[in-house]
Amino acid sequence: MAQNQWVVQNNQAWMMIMGRGDEHLKSLEKAFNVKLTARGNVIAIQGAPENQDRAYKVLDLIGEWIYSGQPLRPHVVDSAVRAVTEGAERQFLHLLSENVYTTTSGRVVRPRTLGQQLYVEAIREGTLVFGVGPAGTGKTYLAMAMAVNALRAHEVERIVLTRPAVEAGEKLGFLPGALEDKVDPYLRPLYDALYDLLGQEAVDKYRERSTIEVAPLAYMRGRTLSQSFIILDEAQNSTYEQMKMALTRLGEGSKMVVTGDQTQVDLMPGQRSGLKFAAKILEDVDGVAVVRLTDRDVVRHPLVARIIQAYQRFEEANEANTP
Repeated sequence: MAQNQWVVQNNQAWMMIMGRGDEHLKSLEKAFNVKLTARGNVIAIQGAPENQDRAYKVLDLIGEWIYSGQPLRPHVVDSAVRAVTEGAERQFLHLLSENVYTTTSGRVVRPRTLGQQLYVEAIREGTLVFGVGPAGTGKTYLAMAMAVNALRAHEVERIVLTRPAVEAGEKLGFLPGALEDKVDPYLRPLYDALYDLLGQEAVDKYRERSTIEVAPLAYMRGRTLSQSFIILDEAQNSTYEQMKMALTRLGEGSKMVVTGDQTQVDLMPGQRSGLKFAAKILEDVDGVAVVRLTDRDVVRHPLVARIIQAYQRFEEANEANTP
């Protein structure tokens, strides 16, 4: 049987490409139904010609990744497989050079998976972007980094961050303090991301000048948001009517990113999630992009991806057994 051969350039790259217990090669074998045999500095690829070609392309991608000085981890191999399968090699290679933002502490914020790279490109090029996916995929944080970068580059005049307070009609009244104190727990994750990106002193100054606004979704009604970068977070907890209201706030020179996880809806029974319907209704509208992130794009602890996969299997089995 004819086989391809892929040559490794140095010993350090050889060890990284193999992975612990040959885990990276095993991932490629499973992904493309090929047999990979490593001898010396050569990896022989056996299998159907088309599958050999795909495996060879993945080895090329992860080789470039290693030669650029990046550590090779399982999620990177998964992203390379996905890139070749979907014809998105260019987007994968952008992961090598894409820097979204540099924090005040000097940490570089960049996409770490192919899905995140596609998400960042959609935000950069589009006007309205839906980032839909499970926890830990960087939906909110990357959108926030893009917003701060746009503000500092004077592409927009302000940032507007909003999310639904889904318990507003039931439990907020029992919390102490004024209305701002009552909604603060719902908005705290947005503040935390801002402090991480800009530092608390800069965030406080921006808020004093209303350059950055953080508010519950209900506060958006009746407004037109122009020259703004708007992020609607936790959008799965907006109702159908709230989502329609929020999307129509978009004004001249503005960009909006809507993020959410359709598997974590906290609405009352009978209420329709605005995110689910909006992503479906608007997916083919010019100027709108819907980026669906998956467990392959989770960049928190590796256990998070396995937890998500386990819940997905459980829920799919229950749906199949439901009459």
